[in-house]
Amino acid sequence: MEKIKGTIASPIGFYADGIHCGLKRKKLDLGWIYSEVPASVAGVFTTNQVQAAPIKLSKAVIQGGKIQGIIVNSGNANACTGEEGFANAQQMQQLASEKLGIDASLVAVASTGVIGHQLPMERIVAGIELLDQSTEQQPENFQKAILTTDTTEKAITITAVIDGKQVTISGCSKGSGMIHPNMATMLGFITTDVAISSTLLQDLLKELTEVTFNQITVDGDTSTNDMVVVMANGLAKNQEITEKNTDYQQFKEMLTIVLTELAKLIAKDGEGATKLIEVDATGAKTASDARMIAKAIVGSMLVKSAIFGKDPNWGRILCAIGYSGVEFDPTNVTIELAGIPVFKAGEPLGFDVEQMEDNLSEEEIKIAVYLNEGDAFGQAWGCDLTYDYVKINALYHT
Repeated sequence: MEKIKGTIASPIGFYADGIHCGLKRKKLDLGWIYSEVPASVAGVFTTNQVQAAPIKLSKAVIQGGKIQGIIVNSGNANACTGEEGFANAQQMQQLASEKLGIDASLVAVASTGVIGHQLPMERIVAGIELLDQSTEQQPENFQKAILTTDTTEKAITITAVIDGKQVTISGCSKGSGMIHPNMATMLGFITTDVAISSTLLQDLLKELTEVTFNQITVDGDTSTNDMVVVMANGLAKNQEITEKNTDYQQFKEMLTIVLTELAKLIAKDGEGATKLIEVDATGAKTASDARMIAKAIVGSMLVKSAIFGKDPNWGRILCAIGYSGVEFDPTNVTIELAGIPVFKAGEPLGFDVEQMEDNLSEEEIKIAVYLNEGDAFGQAWGCDLTYDYVKINALYHT
């Protein structure tokens, strides 16, 4: 297995492009992904009861088990826009299908941006006409066109051999604020040339989302537009994976790496963030308990603020464990902050203050919690809470 430089169009038979159509002032804001053949598909979506028009439309498309294209816009969420908003999502789907020469039922739609504004469809219509199907397309522009307040692109490509065939998985995502998934504003797109059944792909994505995207948090808000879609077109020509065999396990390992990397990149790029926080919870009774504890810690506004201020206030970590909803014995717990033990067996531990300050100055901070209640492990990722987060979100609409 090897990580390589690539784009969302690196797997065999995929194409992508992105342009500026005027939804944002200058930056790219409209893109698509296209497969030469209909692809097996899996999708997971926001659990927010208020769901944007593209979410409702794409859920229905993906239930069909095959898609061939995805059209995405940024700068406008097309959320809370009523019947007109849903009609606009359908028009995006239809226009993209006509441009690509495929059935509209094979096209998913995604949007991200400001809530409560109707899409300026004249710009969307003109933009779709500009999207390129030729060899002049620029697939790296797709991963730029999906961004909103993100400060960096988030992408990964890996290759491996399955069933004697070279296979590739590429992924890209967006997400910076309004991030608290059970699914969360995040979008994720994964393409692969592996041949795998839609049923297995859906089961796998659902399983892995629980330990990757659902274990990140920036600000505790779950968006109206969150979705992750995986397309697998089978053009690597491996024997189709239809059961949980050795090939399935290898593909699962590849997909786990892609989803984990994208999740961490989203957490690291939280709005105004200066540090990535990773929490490891070891020795819980169940994996669910471990994940709940890790996410409670990384989601604590007090913990996030302390990390920003390089304040070794480990009491906030213990407090977060206490309200996580998991039963545990505090006298069994050990806590390490930035590689330094600070609490053990119900007692505080002394530590070198200068060394702690140096460690907390790093861009990536590890918090390790040992429950000593069982054998289960869980991880979560987040970022610090800074002055800039408030500034960005106070001015987001204007």
